This record gives sequence, C-alpha cells and structure tokens, in this order.
Amino acid sequence: MICLRSLDKAVYFSEVVLLIYMKHALRNSTILLLLLSLVSMGKQSTAQSDAKPQLWIATWGASQQTPEPQNALATDDLRDATVRQIFHLSAGGAEVRVHLSNAFGTQALHFTSVHIARPLSTTSAAIDTATDKALAFAGSNEVTIPPNAEFVSDPIEFRVPALSDLSVTFHLDTPPSPETGHPGSRATSYYVRGDSVAAANLTDPKHADHWYQVSEIDVLSAPGGGAIVALGDSITDGHGATTNGNDRWTDVLAARLQASPGNRGIGMSNQGIRGNHLLTDGLGPNALARFDRDVLAPSGVRWLIVFEGVNDLGGLARTGEVTPAEHAALVKRILAAYNQLIMRAHAHGLSVIGATITPYMGSDYYHPGPLSEADRQAVNRWIRTAGQFDALIDFDKVVADPQHPDRILPVYDSGDHLHPSPAGYRIMGEAVPLNLFAQ
Repeated sequence: MICLRSLDKAVYFSEVVLLIYMKHALRNSTILLLLLSLVSMGKQSTAQSDAKPQLWIATWGASQQTPEPQNALATDDLRDATVRQIFHLSAGGAEVRVHLSNAFGTQALHFTSVHIARPLSTTSAAIDTATDKALAFAGSNEVTIPPNAEFVSDPIEFRVPALSDLSVTFHLDTPPSPETGHPGSRATSYYVRGDSVAAANLTDPKHADHWYQVSEIDVLSAPGGGAIVALGDSITDGHGATTNGNDRWTDVLAARLQASPGNRGIGMSNQGIRGNHLLTDGLGPNALARFDRDVLAPSGVRWLIVFEGVNDLGGLARTGEVTPAEHAALVKRILAAYNQLIMRAHAHGLSVIGATITPYMGSDYYHPGPLSEADRQAVNRWIRTAGQFDALIDFDKVVADPQHPDRILPVYDSGDHLHPSPAGYRIMGEAVPLNLFAQ
C-alpha cells in the first residue's frame, strides 16, 4: 500500500497515473473508477478549502468603565432587579451572541437569567414577546462572571436585520460591586425590582440614559465580513447626538455600509469614551491602557479608526498657559502614542486609519489659545503626511469653518464649540470613504 501525505498529492498522483493508463488503453474498470474517485474527492476538498468560513463579528459594542457616582445606579436598585436595555445594531445575521461584562467588578457577579427580544420602540421597555428567547452560557441559563472578566453567551438562532434594535434583559440577585457600564449611551435603560426578564413590559420602571454590564453583541457574518473599531473620546461616543436617535457619526457610517452591497458584512463597534485621553486616565482608562480590551478583543475586528487627542491637547493649558517647551513636549508624546497604537494594531493584522482632530477654538471648557491651536495643527499635519497610518479620514476639514478654520462651522456646532451637532455628526459619517473597508 502507498501512503500519500495529503489528498491533494493523491489527486496529482492519480491524474498522472490515469493519463498513463489511458494512454496505454487500460481497460481495467476497477482501477479506473478508483482513480476517478480520488480525483473527484480531491477537487471537492480543494473547493472546500478555498471557501471562506463564516465568522463572528461585533455588530454593536461599547467601551466599559466604572460609572461615575452620578451615573451609577443605587445599590439597592440592583438587588433582585431586572434591567432591560436596547441596542442599535449595525450588521445583520441569523445567529447572535451577547457579551456580559464584569470588567471593573471586584467581586463575582451572578446573572440568574438573560433574555433577548425585539423591542417595540427605542423609547420604552416593551418587547415583542413572540421573539423572546433565553440565552445560555455553557448550556446553563445562569452565569457567574469572575471579577474583571467577561462572559460570552452560547450562540442562539435569532435573525436580526441590519440596523435593527435588540433588547437584552437580565436579572441580578445581588448588585455588582462595583458596576461596570458605559455612561455615555445616549440610550435609555429600564430597571425594576424582581425577576421580569420575560415580561412584555416592565411595570413602572425606573430609567437611566446609561448602559450597564453589556459590552458587545455579535452576529454570525457571511464569509469575508469583519468589524470596525472606532477608538475615540466624546466626539465618537456621541456627546451632542440625540438620545435614542442613533445619530452619532459611527451610526451614520454603519448605515452607509449596510446600504452598500459590498459592505453589508461589516459591523461597527463604537469604543468612544467621554473625556477619554491618549496619555492619561480621564473618564475611563486612557487609550493605551484599554487597547487590548477595546480594540483587539471585539469579534472579527479588521479595521481600527483612531480619533483621539483633543482632550490631551485641551487639557494642557486648561487652567492657565504653559511654556512653548511644554506644548512641544505634549505634541511629541501624542505622536509617540499614535505610533504605539499603530504598531500594536499592525501586529494583529489590523488596518489603522487616522482621523484628524476637529477644531475646538472658543470651547468654554478648554479655553484654547494660539499655542493649543498650533499643537492641533502640528498633530493633524503629522496624521496627514507622516505616512504612519494606513489611511486618513480628514474630519478637521469636514467640520471646520472655511473662514475660521480653527473653529467648527456654526451649522455643525452643538453650541459648546467642541462637540458637533447631529448635523455635524452626519457630515462626518458621510465623509468616511467606504473603500477603506474593502472586503
């Protein structure tokens, strides 16, 4: 017996032998059938190996942090409590899984049950009970998540259209210690005492415009899909966007991708945190500290958009002007941080897209002067010309006032001269070239 190392080699061998035998008019039907069978099996194997498998991609995601005291729920409100939250998805799919987070908890957190359903509205706790399904975790309807950890549910058949909304409802017997969540949700969450995870509606619920304990939702994508991570601060998080309106620049980009036949397998994970910095902790960990969890961990990530730096620039002289040498040193540290993000992302095969920092002259919070504006221009010049990023999104040029390029055009200004309005977010989302995300 001849042992071949692979079926592909068997195919090659059998084809050669077949030709030789045919050339000599071999009439032994048994050998001919065997050789033809090997050829057929090999071609089927090659076709299967060429087919790209389906993969899980993040269709929604939010950066996790410890909510500030004013954004945290009262401990007693989460004791024997049901929490129902609504999430706006990007890509669609026929299977779903949900990530529960205890990333900032110092004690194990027990979820007694977790359900998903289609909500009836983005502004109420009502669900379509015909779609309600319980999630499982390693086959169990309950799960205990260790401190500083995350759990992903078992996959479940549940078709979600692109750009649809999904309700996630969970019950806790004891409250988190402390809570993990995303304060800048611009979406309303509802909570009541008792176990009402499968209820059509929650009776007299309390509500808060924050998300808690859910970090990501995945769908099973068609071959060739992937996810985009937008790493940023409040301008990515959506300060100034409409509560429950899903009109951040990332939402606009997600809608454009789903309207483009060649990009429908692409999901969007918004990893923006209000007040976030590249270099120092603000409201949540700095960008370098959260890189592994917020950039590398999301399912199916292939592209990274880096849109960070305005809080570092503005914070330097917020309470009083500093020396030109300190300004120069800050710019140097910001560029070094960008290089770190690019290097680490490239090491994991991600394409890294740099976004220029938008104007903030006139900001009532940062009170920037000429030196701060010069810093912004220096950083943006590097983003545009240094060639370190794989591609560029020039948000600065999109929203700047042509007559006063150090300021946001009034129609795109939310009013604080730092954050865009919904109109500003729309023009930003529309300005992102879709060809950056070739599948």
